[in-house]
Amino acid sequence: MKIALLGNPNTGKSSVFNLLTGMRQKIGNFPGVTVEKKSGKYSDGKESIEIIDFPGTYSLNPRSVDEEVVSKVLNDPSNPDYPDLIMAVIDASRIENNLFLFTQLYDLGLPMVLVLNMWDLAKKEGIQIDLNKLQECFPDITIIHTNARVGIGKDRIIDTIKNHKKRADTSFIKSDEAPQKTEENYERKIAALRKKKIQEITPKFVEKERTKKTSKLDLLFVHPVWGYLFFLLVLMVIFQFIFSFASYPMDWIEGSFLSLSEFTASTLPSGAVNDLISQGIVPGIGGVFIFIPQIALLFFFIAILEETGYLSRVVFIMDRIMRPLGLNGKSIVPLMSSLACAIPGVMSTRTISNWKERLITILIAPLMSCSARIPVYTLLIALVIPEGHVFGFINIQGLVLFGLYLLGILGALLTAFVLKLLIQNKSKGFLLLEIPNLKAPVWRNVGFTVLEKIKIFVFDAGKIILAISIILWFMASYGPGNEIEKSSQELIKSEAYKASNSEEQQSLKSSVMLEHSYIGHLGKFIEPVIEPLGYDWKIGISLISSFAAREVFVGSLSTIYAVHDEREEKQNLRETMKNEKRADGTPIYSMASGISLMVFYVFAMQCMSTLAVVKRETQSWKWPIIQLTFMGVMAYSLSYLSFLILS
Repeated sequence: MKIALLGNPNTGKSSVFNLLTGMRQKIGNFPGVTVEKKSGKYSDGKESIEIIDFPGTYSLNPRSVDEEVVSKVLNDPSNPDYPDLIMAVIDASRIENNLFLFTQLYDLGLPMVLVLNMWDLAKKEGIQIDLNKLQECFPDITIIHTNARVGIGKDRIIDTIKNHKKRADTSFIKSDEAPQKTEENYERKIAALRKKKIQEITPKFVEKERTKKTSKLDLLFVHPVWGYLFFLLVLMVIFQFIFSFASYPMDWIEGSFLSLSEFTASTLPSGAVNDLISQGIVPGIGGVFIFIPQIALLFFFIAILEETGYLSRVVFIMDRIMRPLGLNGKSIVPLMSSLACAIPGVMSTRTISNWKERLITILIAPLMSCSARIPVYTLLIALVIPEGHVFGFINIQGLVLFGLYLLGILGALLTAFVLKLLIQNKSKGFLLLEIPNLKAPVWRNVGFTVLEKIKIFVFDAGKIILAISIILWFMASYGPGNEIEKSSQELIKSEAYKASNSEEQQSLKSSVMLEHSYIGHLGKFIEPVIEPLGYDWKIGISLISSFAAREVFVGSLSTIYAVHDEREEKQNLRETMKNEKRADGTPIYSMASGISLMVFYVFAMQCMSTLAVVKRETQSWKWPIIQLTFMGVMAYSLSYLSFLILS
């Protein structure tokens, strides 16, 4: 059996989905579009049942790409995702508003189960729903109530699905009362009729409703001044936690991979395979795993903001700021999502119905510092920013991390304003939003979100980094003809080499070998372009490789430095980078070059996957090319300016 899980946003669909499917979930896309498709399975004891969690929607008359997908699937029996049963989830505390979509689903004539979720919140607000009288209005479906947020109702849902009723030939809007479909304003008339009938029947089963009082917290969260300051405070606290508490597991992971690299090198027979594994694969994969703690913390906090209902309040207050910039309050959700990854951020713009507002959001989304930048930021901050605290408790390095994120946000908003003036569109946008109740987070849902995002990061980034690590290992280990061997022989004969101790000799030999390798030649070729920014050819190689994915920057440096680190006890990456010197003896990674490099990564479009998604969402290569160009100009100009000022 295939079940469609449907409902308005913020009705607890995710709680119901997670309650039934647990870890048996997978994420993909609906065929032919970039709309995310979450599906999972559970067993009722006899057969395996698939549940598809459709995007939250207010109506089957689509105003966005998400809603269009839902409408197409439900109106096409030949669609591979066409369901055998609809499970409609309603927020019991907002039953009248939720009935609009429910009655549209009811009129499709498919077998249905109605789940009145958040039953506890309805009671808390003084809303009493008579299930028997509600059942009289819709006699040919099964209606149950649950509190899926706290894990109550799983067995009830499974039993209801197992014993669901067969539908009679009934509908909410009768054919004799519906307007003619040929009328020009048919959709508006049918919507008005539906709303009128809902208002007529609701008093039959909603016996009591207390006037809802505004939460004292909402007086802060949506305040025209304090609301914004509180949001900035929330972001600052998140980044303080990310930088301070993630450092302990990160150090352990870094040490573990360093030990694994040494163990592999000493255990396996010497040769190319040994070098490939110990110098290419292990450091490259280590460059992914080391940042799992920080990425997990970022997703943990974002999931909490969404679960509690606070994120919807952020959407509401940000509409005031974003509309003058050519954006929509809903743009904050894609932009917040882009703090994790720009790809789902770009895809989530489908909820924005106005084309211009959606396009501007797509173009600025990659300016938000995604989780793939965290490896770059944290590595460089640890290198060039001294440890310490402001006011005795604010971590300086965490403050810099917050500043980089804030710089990306300001850059995104200013770019949006410029794009608003350049992109012409006559239609006006609007914000359609229902503010959910404030509630405690469901830790099960938070946990599922964190695990799901970590899996995507590790496996997606891991494939890219593994391939690039192997390529980089080869390019850094070999060179044209016998150039490496000849240059090494010349070095050994030099006076500088003879006058050096054994450790200095190894360092000189490693530098010469790397310089004359394939990767050294490529780095030297681009060095004149990046030298004004304070970068050397080794950094240039990592910049090029990180166009596959930003986080590859760290894996590239790990591979490049690991290949020719021939000391008995290998240093970790940060120590190696601190010891890197220019020809004149000055450090490569100074405050000026480090800040310049961080600023470059704030603004540069270094993600081929994001460009591909932008092309798919805009149905043209025009916009990704424009995006790549203006972000490249911003990155080079501002990083050059940073280097000049700090030098």
